Amino acid sequence: MTAPATHIYDFTQESHFLDTLAGPAATLWHAREEGHFSGVDGCRIGWMALTAAHHKKAIVVVNGRIESYWKYQELFYDLFQQGYDIYALDHRGQGVSGRLAADTELGHVEQFSDYVTDLTTFYTEVVAPKNYRHRHLLAHSMGGTIASLFLAAFPETLTSAVLSAPMHGIAIKNWMRPIASPLARVVEQFQRQPGYAPGQMPYYPKPFADNPLSHSAVRYQWFRDLYHDHPELRIGGPSARWVWQGLAAANLCVSQAGAITTPVLILQAGADTIVDNAAQHRFCQAMQQAERDCQLITIEGARHELLFESDGFRNPSLQAALAHFRKAEIHVR
Repeated sequence: MTAPATHIYDFTQESHFLDTLAGPAATLWHAREEGHFSGVDGCRIGWMALTAAHHKKAIVVVNGRIESYWKYQELFYDLFQQGYDIYALDHRGQGVSGRLAADTELGHVEQFSDYVTDLTTFYTEVVAPKNYRHRHLLAHSMGGTIASLFLAAFPETLTSAVLSAPMHGIAIKNWMRPIASPLARVVEQFQRQPGYAPGQMPYYPKPFADNPLSHSAVRYQWFRDLYHDHPELRIGGPSARWVWQGLAAANLCVSQAGAITTPVLILQAGADTIVDNAAQHRFCQAMQQAERDCQLITIEGARHELLFESDGFRNPSLQAALAHFRKAEIHVR
């Protein structure tokens, strides 16, 4: 299905990306509010907010694995210009939040449900007390897994949700599918402390020519420069425990999809090699079979990071997301 073109929005374009990030987006970024709270097991969870007194609606952005809210300054600027306050947190073990392993570049989690509990605390303590007419959720990749489980646990909490390339399954070769989770469990048993899953390693700035994430050279380089300038944000490969926890959580998303009452839009990257697009279809079908509102739009040819892609892919992704938010706002007005 193609995205509806009912309204034209003004987004940052690659031709003036660097000027925008160094100019008006930087001005907005410097005005952010930052804070932290104590997550599961006392882990320090960092968050940020961009607000304006005249805004009556908000978007909670839930980022993906290896990411930080620092990465999304362009996105926050574009959404803020559309009249939304922006809230975002960094998940445990990454970004500005507390790390969970001696190797600070290891992507690790003890229980995937801890991510969901942290998001719940953030929403309950920071976002919900504000008097917004509408609260939306925009989640990417692993953030889509976390958001899906949150939506299933707390129906009718949000006005709507958009899931960008959600991790409802991980892209794994067919022959590996039956053994991926058991293998990760076995590897974990032989590790005295959390360690990398087979084939994984610390942070490595993969050259643009070899990257599976984005066609946008300028956005990709900006992201790599950010991690170069702020090494404390870096995260490398996942731990063995994260792998089997992540696979189990992705499966749980699909099995619990029917419990979600929030209108959901899935933005699927047509050329995604990171997550399993077939699982996104299963998730949406499960919602629809339960007579829930789920729509799936494929951005043909796009790589995994739709919100960080080249203009030809990012523009329609953001167009569709904002159209979904606006439709839900009219419906519940």
